[in-house]
Formats: sequence, C-alpha cells, structure tokens
Amino acid sequence: MVIFDLDGTLLNSNDLWVEVDLEFLARHGCQVTREYEEVVTKATFPAAAAYTRAYYHLDLTEEEIMGEWEDLAAHHYRDLVELKPGARALLEQCRSRGEEMALFTACRPRLCRLALARHQLEGYFSHVVFAEELGLEKHDPRCFQALSHTLGVEPGECTLLDDSPFNCATARKAGMHVIGVYDPCYASRWEGMQDSCHRFVHSLEELVEG
Repeated sequence: MVIFDLDGTLLNSNDLWVEVDLEFLARHGCQVTREYEEVVTKATFPAAAAYTRAYYHLDLTEEEIMGEWEDLAAHHYRDLVELKPGARALLEQCRSRGEEMALFTACRPRLCRLALARHQLEGYFSHVVFAEELGLEKHDPRCFQALSHTLGVEPGECTLLDDSPFNCATARKAGMHVIGVYDPCYASRWEGMQDSCHRFVHSLEELVEG
C-alpha cells in the first residue's frame, strides 16, 4: 500500500499555516518564537492547540483556538491551495498500476476534505486516516503501527511519502519503506531528512515514469 501525507507532500500548503499562525497570534497580541514553531510544526491539531494555550497563557479553550485556526485556514484549503508538481500524475500512475492508496494526515478533517474536493482527489484513496483520530502524534512510532492496524496491513507492506523529517524517521522505525519529499518548510533539516528515508526526492515528478 502507498500512503501519502497531505500538507507539504501532495499539497503546497505548509506556508499557509505560517500565515494562519501569524494572524492568530497577532489577533491575541502574541509573538511567534522559534521554540513555539518547533513544537507546533510537529503536533496534531489538538496537541498544538493545547500547547498554544499553555505557552501564551491564552484565555481561550482549546476548542476555541482550533475553531479560529480552522476558520482562518478554510478559505485557503477551499479556494487557494494548489497541488505540488507531479502530485496528480503520481496518483494516476499508482492507480494505473493497481496500487492501493491511503491518505494519512494531521490536517483537520474539515480542511482536508475541502482540499480533496477542490482537486477531486477523493476517488484515489481507499482510506483517509486522520492522526488526531488515532490519538497519537505522527512523530511517535506507535502512530504508524496504529495506522497499519487501521489499514489492515503490515508496516513492511507500506510505502510512506511524507515531507516531515520527524514523520519519516518514525515511520521508518515502525518498519515502513519511506520516501521523503522535499518541502521548503524543512529546508534547514534537508541533510537529516535524507538520513531518515530510504529515498529522498526534491519533487514528486521524480517518481513519475515516462
């Protein structure tokens, strides 16, 4: 089975989350810090909201924080976000070969579905699994073991494509074959990314034959 991440892998969407963070924090009189970015870029939506609330001592519930983020991001996912080069061609290639495909994302379900509908991607995937529903962070190897169980396959039968060096490293530890996909969001970790994967590509176009 081929498992695709969404943000930064199939979608050119990581930058929009920088904008969402900046706008949200500005609304509440907060300044983004490197420490904050390090945590939230690796976290699922609920975990990021809990951390944001505690880090900035916000007088908001975690549900209210997630609601604001989701409202800020919805326009991007519904109307603006584009596929990364080679994404559709690769999905078509996998489908033409009869390969089963799944989507595994830390994206909020509503936002994910907006993007899938925008680009008419729903039909490619036999399963769409949300990390927050598993109750584990994607940089926790148990998350990928739980994913395998949910999909009904062994980790060694899966190939994961992901742009996050943290996710790639933990998926590999869980026994999956891992292809790292370059995204500018993780440019500073480029060398480490290559060490985390069985293969690393600068673009999905490199995986499209012919």
